[in-house]
Amino acid sequence: MFLPPAESFLVGILAALMARTFIEDPPYIKQQRPGRIDSIGFGVMAVALGTLQLVLDKGQEEDWFSSSLITWAAIFAGVTFVIFIVWELTVKEPIVNLRVLANRNFAVGTALMTVMGIVLYGTIALLPLFLQTLMGYPAVQSGLAVSPRGFGSIASMIIVGRLVNKIDGRYLIMFGFAVLGFSTYLFSDINLQISSSSIVIPGIISGFAMGFVFVPLTTMAMGTLPNEQMGNASGVFNLMRNIGGSLGIATVTTLLARGAQAHQAAMVSHLTPYDPAFQQRVQALTGTLSTQAGSAAASQQVYGAIYGTLVRQASVLSYIDIFRLLSFLCLLCIPAALLFKRPKGKVSVPMH
Repeated sequence: MFLPPAESFLVGILAALMARTFIEDPPYIKQQRPGRIDSIGFGVMAVALGTLQLVLDKGQEEDWFSSSLITWAAIFAGVTFVIFIVWELTVKEPIVNLRVLANRNFAVGTALMTVMGIVLYGTIALLPLFLQTLMGYPAVQSGLAVSPRGFGSIASMIIVGRLVNKIDGRYLIMFGFAVLGFSTYLFSDINLQISSSSIVIPGIISGFAMGFVFVPLTTMAMGTLPNEQMGNASGVFNLMRNIGGSLGIATVTTLLARGAQAHQAAMVSHLTPYDPAFQQRVQALTGTLSTQAGSAAASQQVYGAIYGTLVRQASVLSYIDIFRLLSFLCLLCIPAALLFKRPKGKVSVPMH
């Protein structure tokens, strides 16, 4: 499953050769003549996206807008995005034709794909973090626990490929988001004593749901566009998924840290001499440890151990809150799928 660098390089070369041999551009792309490169639009877009990524990557580390760096970077990113939008809407040959968003299906599909990126990347970021920091899994075992998601995706891709021309794509998307919301909610049933099956099973269900979202969502979004706009639309579509992913990772890491602090502040109020359960626990642990380390040292160890347990429990509660929030976000996407217009005639499944 995990290949050394040399073998990975050979696999990449083989994939590139197979892509060159077996994959062809459709006629409407082959017949297009290369136009002039919008170098100004490209430069402004690169600066805007790079600055946005800096804000999202360093925001939590720098305490967001308490930092002058993050504040000015966010302002700069916003200004450059406005400049980019205005430029792309006025230049004759834009590098990104934003007018494609005037198409209702594509606009709705892009919005839902952005949300999908938030949920997908947010979950992928949280699970290994939980397994490694709280459950003590090594990196390889953590990767093995989350990797079965791919088996669910493969199974659903096979099924949805046969259903996409037989069932209204809107219903497939609604089903996919419903199952994704359910599987994400299952992740909230975690604690510090769970087995790996509590991660593997919801992961497989989550992967199964993704096939019912990605394929019909792409089909519905692209199905009403003319062929000559497909290439540009595909770029915008995938870009917004990645931006959604960056937003999702930044959001969940911030909510995780601040949620853990909030839960810790609420729970620590019970660690007082006036709480009978706390005092009973302290006395029991002190009696056990005092025979080995003496009463003074045992008392310090007991308070340290109890506080460590409190911090871990507060972190678990924060994970639970985030998984439930992501689940609720999936459920909000279910009625949004009804905003699509159904493409006329038989549609093909776009491959990316």
